[in-house]
Amino acid sequence: MMLLNPIEVVPAEQVGPVHFIAAGGSGMSGVARLYAALGIKTSGSDRSDSTALRNLERDGVTTYVGHDASQLGDARTVVISSAIRADNVELVEARRRGLRIWHRSAALAALMQGKRGVSIAGTHGKSTTTAMTAVMLSEAGRDPNYVIGAPLSTTGTSSAVGAGEAFIVEADESDASFLQYPTEIAVITNVEADHLINWVTPEAYADGFRAFATRPLVRHVVINVDDAGSRQLADELVGEAKHIIRYGEAEDADVRITDVEAHGNGVAATITYGEDSGRIVLQVPGNHNLANASAAYAVGRVLGLSHQEAVEALGRFEGTLRRFQLITDTAGIRVYDDYAHHPTEIRAALTAARRATAAGNEATGLHGRLIACFQPHLYSRTVDFSDEFGEVMTLADIAVINDVDGAREDPVPGVTGQLVVDAAIRHGAAEVHYVPEKYDLPAALNEIARPGDLVITLGCGDVTIVGPLLADLLKQRPDAAS
Repeated sequence: MMLLNPIEVVPAEQVGPVHFIAAGGSGMSGVARLYAALGIKTSGSDRSDSTALRNLERDGVTTYVGHDASQLGDARTVVISSAIRADNVELVEARRRGLRIWHRSAALAALMQGKRGVSIAGTHGKSTTTAMTAVMLSEAGRDPNYVIGAPLSTTGTSSAVGAGEAFIVEADESDASFLQYPTEIAVITNVEADHLINWVTPEAYADGFRAFATRPLVRHVVINVDDAGSRQLADELVGEAKHIIRYGEAEDADVRITDVEAHGNGVAATITYGEDSGRIVLQVPGNHNLANASAAYAVGRVLGLSHQEAVEALGRFEGTLRRFQLITDTAGIRVYDDYAHHPTEIRAALTAARRATAAGNEATGLHGRLIACFQPHLYSRTVDFSDEFGEVMTLADIAVINDVDGAREDPVPGVTGQLVVDAAIRHGAAEVHYVPEKYDLPAALNEIARPGDLVITLGCGDVTIVGPLLADLLKQRPDAAS
């Protein structure tokens, strides 16, 4: 995969018919849905069937399972992601026919033309922050357009066409997609080195965010000053012709969070911006979600929401799929699933899970344990962060490690989940199990878990299948009915 260079795009209405290769992906499906919603003839293919593909069919997209050159039909534009290989038969045919070939980011940028673009970037937290911003504006009656990298838990969809002026997008930095979007409000949740197979060095990665924040159309930069990387960038932006809004718990934050406390299954705090101050109560747990909400709040204020409108609307956010998502509470065992795949994200997820475990123990009088089931994602990331992955696994009472989900990367000799196991042991993890085959994970977790325990599956690959399969096994326990 390579870094992308921004290109000139035409408005979406001029690109059809359009065909999406790998249409069932979390990012691609949301964009394809919007093209169909605009009445543009839209088709898409993917290597295997999925719920996302079936949902696209429901929403008016012609879908195909498997790739075949004939499936391009009368398409004038073909949309790909960075994961599509050059020898994909549909891509080869599109090139032979001289069709317009766009990366997903260009297809999304075309949809954003004429709107107030809000691009939400960062190493972590961008999906949730994008979702919070979209829900906040929706609940406040602003009817935004949006594309999120994860479906909302309330609707099961990740995108919508709205009549409002704002277009909210999750802006991916991994391949420099975030430089493509026509952005008025740039949000940076944090800057911590990742995707070095593309960026090569942490310094180049950080420079990418600076380029994102200083794009010509950007007027406002909303940036987290609790994170070292984004704080450094905020300081570097002083003197730029941008309106900078700093957020966080730091004393110099413009949007400041104080007096944090747990609130049921969520979290509450005081949020202050200028002369406005009051409590914000979220339905999702964790200080990291307060940070995400602070960023969304700042965007809302720039777009004209009052303090009260923003706070009340954010309080109605119920989360996204695969972000600390409860899968089941059966036989006294709670099972959650989370997309976390970088050490910092895993730390945040396990910190929230630890609090939930403690709250459960207090409520039930049991001595439940926190069991973390982690699937490393990408061979390159596993090499870069195996030690950090091992260290963060010590936050769980029991760590269960799966083999690496290589996704778009070819296998690398010697790079397996065993690297994380070895690192966890070096860092003093209390109990570590290596279960290389993902389909063996449900049975292994069922064997380990006992009433009162909290199990959380972690990773952005197909480890998401484990929770529902474990739930089926838990239902077969003698005490499941209770």
